Amino acid sequence: MSLEIQLVILAVIFGITIYIYATPASRHLPPGPLPKLFSGNIHQIPKVEYWKTYQQWSQQYGPITFFRTFSRKFVVLNTFKSAVDLLELRSSLYSNRPHAWMYGELVGRKLAVFNVSPQHPRFKMYRKLLHTGLSAKAIRTHHSLIQDESQKLLSSLADAKGSFVPYLRQNIGAIILKLAYGWTVNEVNDPFVTIVEEAFALQAIVTKPGQWLVDAFPLLRFVPAWFPGANFQRKAKEFKSRMTHYDTAPFNWAKESINSGEYSPSFASYHLCPEDGHVPDKEEQDIVKWCCSALYTGGADTTVAAMTAFFAAMVMYPHVQRQAQLEIEKVIGKEQPRADDQGRLPYVSAVIKEVLRWSPPVPLGLPHSVNDDDDYMGYHIPKGTTIMANIWAITHDENLYPDPDSFKPERFLRTDGHEPELDPRKIIFGFGRRVCPGALLAELSIFLNVVNILNTFVFRKAIDNDGQEVTPCLEYTTAVTSHIKPFPCQIMPISQMN
Repeated sequence: MSLEIQLVILAVIFGITIYIYATPASRHLPPGPLPKLFSGNIHQIPKVEYWKTYQQWSQQYGPITFFRTFSRKFVVLNTFKSAVDLLELRSSLYSNRPHAWMYGELVGRKLAVFNVSPQHPRFKMYRKLLHTGLSAKAIRTHHSLIQDESQKLLSSLADAKGSFVPYLRQNIGAIILKLAYGWTVNEVNDPFVTIVEEAFALQAIVTKPGQWLVDAFPLLRFVPAWFPGANFQRKAKEFKSRMTHYDTAPFNWAKESINSGEYSPSFASYHLCPEDGHVPDKEEQDIVKWCCSALYTGGADTTVAAMTAFFAAMVMYPHVQRQAQLEIEKVIGKEQPRADDQGRLPYVSAVIKEVLRWSPPVPLGLPHSVNDDDDYMGYHIPKGTTIMANIWAITHDENLYPDPDSFKPERFLRTDGHEPELDPRKIIFGFGRRVCPGALLAELSIFLNVVNILNTFVFRKAIDNDGQEVTPCLEYTTAVTSHIKPFPCQIMPISQMN
């Protein structure tokens, strides 16, 4: 037996021992699937769309579900009430992040905005800085930028021939890179947009659940990289180097532009050239760098996922598309939409809400961790347990949204005898102290793009070689941000339909 295998066995035994002693039998854990002695429930967690499995478990075990992978404990909240009760009403107890040994420690991401603990001095600093760039007042100053990029998107879609995702990525990447760094995107294969996409792809690999034994057995982090079988250490070194490059390349460009005196105003320039005239020290610059990174990691990929879902919905539900277009034609005609047009376009706004409910970009949200032992609904939740709000399950809860699998924008409209159903924006952007700080920017970007697109194009199903319509089979990627996989469709200018 190799030394590596011996170390793993010892780590497993050590972890299970800790689990057993840390969770006395007298404490009543939430219900969940029966675990194996050592590995727990890892064999029952699917590799794809695991949020749907968690929803199935909730139907069997109740609104909160407990499971274990080796020594790590998890609780999934499958209802809106349980998510609000714990993550909002008890936010002081449930706002921490789980300790991710591979991603946080070995790959060096523990100071990232969305990973840092609320107890860390940087937490409040990050939130304060991000508020300056993402508040309602600040977002109004970005309206022209978003509108300009929306017009560029329309030009690209006119030649897209059904392959639209690269242009969606260019669109939102251009907005956030300009806002964060002052960088102007002029082409699809822009180097910084490429960097952003590479960062998302690498993050999906590093944060994949169950990918790294060191997350379950932290003692393995002390195994040296040269040791046989310590491939995770060598991978961590490579990942750290690449992730550092993704953060620093656009930030260093912004600093060089500022130093040259030739730069566009941006989040970076505002905080690197403060009005009081002082020169930010190394610590302050590092805080600004992480906040700039958070602007695109928190908004770019999720907005692309939402827009892709919008395209899919328009292809699948042409009657919804037509009703939205008629409202736009009646209310604003061929004028460019403004942010305050959302109130004038209630059906279009309802379509966007239904897209976010029907296909939430982050199905499980970002994980929380409980700071201390707690009790809820008669169950014990041990300190350190990872808490996940199953956003997909909540937005498909038939008690909140009758007929949840159907795409029905009218569910969010007030009509005679019918009150609007719960606004999904209260769910999809997270809960408590960890709510997404970029929600307003994402909403405005999506709204302006949706109105401009519906005012310009018609979406239809693709046609096969026999002249028959092809109904797309919508499949989803499995990562923190879940995208509908590419599907064929027709994107046709309205002007050619008359």
